[in-house]
Amino acid sequence: MRKLSVFVTTLLFFQGQVLIAQGSFDQEFDPDVAVPEGFKTNRTSYSAIMDELQSSRSPVSDEQLAQLKNVPLEVIFSALGEYRLNYATGFENTQPGSRLVGRALTMRFLPPRPDLSEAALSLAEQGNWDRRYYARAAEEAGPGDVIVAELGGSDGHNLFGDMGATGIQQRGAAGVIIDGGTRDYSGLRDDRFKDFPVLHKFTDPHTTSWLGVEYNAPVRIGDVTVLPGDIVVGDDGGVFFFPPSLVKTVLDYAKLVEDREKFQLQLLEDKEFRFRDIYPLSPELQLEFERLRNQ
Repeated sequence: MRKLSVFVTTLLFFQGQVLIAQGSFDQEFDPDVAVPEGFKTNRTSYSAIMDELQSSRSPVSDEQLAQLKNVPLEVIFSALGEYRLNYATGFENTQPGSRLVGRALTMRFLPPRPDLSEAALSLAEQGNWDRRYYARAAEEAGPGDVIVAELGGSDGHNLFGDMGATGIQQRGAAGVIIDGGTRDYSGLRDDRFKDFPVLHKFTDPHTTSWLGVEYNAPVRIGDVTVLPGDIVVGDDGGVFFFPPSLVKTVLDYAKLVEDREKFQLQLLEDKEFRFRDIYPLSPELQLEFERLRNQ
């Protein structure tokens, strides 16, 4: 239980108004719960936020991910409602024209300093993982994962080069998104990566030096929050990140749009109605579309 001092109500006068201050200035709280032995070596960084959200993170099948590869970003935008702004731009695609779809495996990096470097190395030894988080992903990523790395944006640092990308690719991952840079400009554009796009902000020859501090925890990509397990859909234009619970909504809406556009194209080819009545559908044609679709 939290220990609170005696409840106090105070009247304050500020620019002619009476303000009521409730509560005490001197509050006391129980100390934080001690970390259980071995807890810090969990392979996923603990996040209280993700603990709260876990029950709402529904699974998404590989079949659904495959269907998302054919849904235009504009259709996804219209289907996402309040999540339509969870869209990050400004990336360069190592495989221009390739669509990237999968489940977010997130990692967060910070610039090095001696004590942080020592702690990261010690924790890696205790948890039996590689301190280089791209190397962790090359050992731990699963099929359909998209590595999503928070690395300081255009002023940040590199995640990996083509060897690191190869290791992650061989795990069956779908690709990588880096809010930061990558090495090996030519190597990552090789044909062997044609189904493994890497979306990044810049390319730089420097070796990686920033430290991974959180693995599979919430991260920031540009101005967007990305949570572990988010659905990732991106291409040369940008990337959507949204909760897995919205996948069915997106796919259902995509089917509706596909059916409606087929209907509209047929009407245009028949040349029986004005364009303004077809696009968008007039109330009468909308009713006819719904009738045909429900047959």
